[in-house]
Amino acid sequence: MKEIIEQLTIELMEKNPNLSEEKARTWIELLASDFESSYAKAGYDYQGTAVVEKVMRQWIESYGDKIHEFASTNPKYAHLLDVQ
Repeated sequence: MKEIIEQLTIELMEKNPNLSEEKARTWIELLASDFESSYAKAGYDYQGTAVVEKVMRQWIESYGDKIHEFASTNPKYAHLLDVQ
């Protein structure tokens, strides 16, 4: 999974130049964790990292260029990304 996180971080930074490498990695780790826990809470069996990777790529493509704007409106993430 470490290699996937690295690649997704690079992809997010390419999509959104407003993010540092540290913040892009934090976003990827937070969103992947949220997806996995939400998926499990919904009662689905774990499908492996391929599903997480696929969803993360969809989110990067759809929301990656404006993800930094979301942090300022959501306190759940703002304090983790040093956005005040």
